[in-house]
Amino acid sequence: MPFKADVVHRNARIYTLDPDRPWASTMLTDHGTIVAVGGDELLDQAPCRLEVVDHQGAFLMPGLADVHNHHQLAGRADLFELQLDSAGGLPDLLERIQEWAGALPRGAWVIGGGWSSSLIPQLSDLTVLAALDAAAGGRPVLLRDHSCHNRWVSSTALALAGIDADCPDPADGIIVRDPITRTPVGVLIEAALVPVERAYAAAEPSDVTRNAAASKRGIETLHSFGVTAFQDAAASLQALEALKHLDDTGRLDAWVITSLQVNDKIFGTYPLGQQLIDLRENYRSAHHRPDFVKIFLDGVPSARTAAFLDPYLPDDVHGAAWRGQPLFSLDNLTKTLLDVAAQGLSAKIHCTGDGAVRMTLDAVASIRAAGYTAPIVQIAHGPYIADEDLPRLAQLGVVADMSPAMWFPSSIVDAICACLPRERAEKLHPNRSLLDAGVLIAGGSDWPVMPVPNPWHGIHGLVNRADPTGTRPGQLWPEQAITVHEALHAYTLGAARAMGLSDVTGSLTPGKSADFAVLDRDPLSTPAEELAHTTVTETWFAGRKVYERPAVRGESMTPPPRAKSSGPRSGAAR
Repeated sequence: MPFKADVVHRNARIYTLDPDRPWASTMLTDHGTIVAVGGDELLDQAPCRLEVVDHQGAFLMPGLADVHNHHQLAGRADLFELQLDSAGGLPDLLERIQEWAGALPRGAWVIGGGWSSSLIPQLSDLTVLAALDAAAGGRPVLLRDHSCHNRWVSSTALALAGIDADCPDPADGIIVRDPITRTPVGVLIEAALVPVERAYAAAEPSDVTRNAAASKRGIETLHSFGVTAFQDAAASLQALEALKHLDDTGRLDAWVITSLQVNDKIFGTYPLGQQLIDLRENYRSAHHRPDFVKIFLDGVPSARTAAFLDPYLPDDVHGAAWRGQPLFSLDNLTKTLLDVAAQGLSAKIHCTGDGAVRMTLDAVASIRAAGYTAPIVQIAHGPYIADEDLPRLAQLGVVADMSPAMWFPSSIVDAICACLPRERAEKLHPNRSLLDAGVLIAGGSDWPVMPVPNPWHGIHGLVNRADPTGTRPGQLWPEQAITVHEALHAYTLGAARAMGLSDVTGSLTPGKSADFAVLDRDPLSTPAEELAHTTVTETWFAGRKVYERPAVRGESMTPPPRAKSSGPRSGAAR
């Protein structure tokens, strides 16, 4: 019986990720859905009148998936904000701030980020605050560090947020102060940053058009790396509105899962928790599923806010026994997971310390025992997991959301080594052990924590445990390397399953959406040390080409062009 199809993709080396038929050369689609995958024999069963796309022998695979990013934040930063180099020192940062601020109207906020958290000791000084104030011309400044967990702000921003020497530290944050006068020095750790974020939102409110532009820009950038499905790891109401607007106007060219914030210590958005959950169905659409919640259970190791089983290195603030403090008790975490499971929601739980991972597993054991076996639970990041807890992830059906890609030497690992004993700090992301224990692993970027959402850097690192950029020598815990096939699965079908999207994407299987990437090479036959050079030449979503790489010699990646602008805008999107 002939197939009903309107497009045939032929003359390709198709890696389907479908275990029933892993390889093919021809694929038929109808209105954006795959109807058949096989060889040229399919042409005999295809309609006479159909569009033929000849891929000229290129490697074709399922669209990649990113299980953890902040696409709207990243799109906003690219379109509207000052972007700093995490490798830059203080003089470089001040120079960039002065240049950017000079193009802004008087009184406008200087918004941006990317500075390294390793600079926190240097920035924690009133003379540096004065230098920041001078560089910004007295304007309010709000700059996120590369982890997005901390802020560097100016005196004007502190004043507008009502932060002064008399303000107590919030329960889950620190206002860094001058040791003598107690005056805030402009560095805010985690929850202490929320008042400044809210002051900025009040001073320069955004709208759905601007927010949708930021989301669309983020998705365009993801397309340039072959990504057609992703999970926004901490979605605000503004993000839900933007995604609904894009889908309603036919411009949401990706499968999107959103994680509704239960608590917030780093963004300053509102509403949170049940108030946000109650609104979710208003924003569900054909390509957007608000199916997860996001729970922050701890912070990050470099700020000594991750919750560990063993102590950090001693310092003057925390002493010698500090292990970090979870943001929930076990009872409260269990109750929260039971509440959201009863509403049919899955959960992404931020855990960067092995103590937070263990608490999560203990809580998940309780919800599974209560009969909630369907909700997906992801441990977000999870770089540190105690050996005895590895099999528990598989037993409890907990997914390892591996993000960002830092399973190789990097500045992030260097920052952690300043807080933890090196022999512990460098034993992160036990990916081989997770797979051997039967755990589902899923790849994510945590973009814009990482400067680009390039899954090929992550794949290279998973296979080689070496820096994909070649900047840092050596390997990081090479015994935890995995195979190329396993890495590709983590960024396709594995991630789709982790997000609850495997019914529509993740493999090139009849009945699923025609989402795929065309590459410049076959990654399964490419030398492992060259995987990072893999380039996407085309990205297709729902049967439509949404990205084509311009023919530019000598470049490994060409993202969509940055929006033209005469300079920074004071009304930057949030």
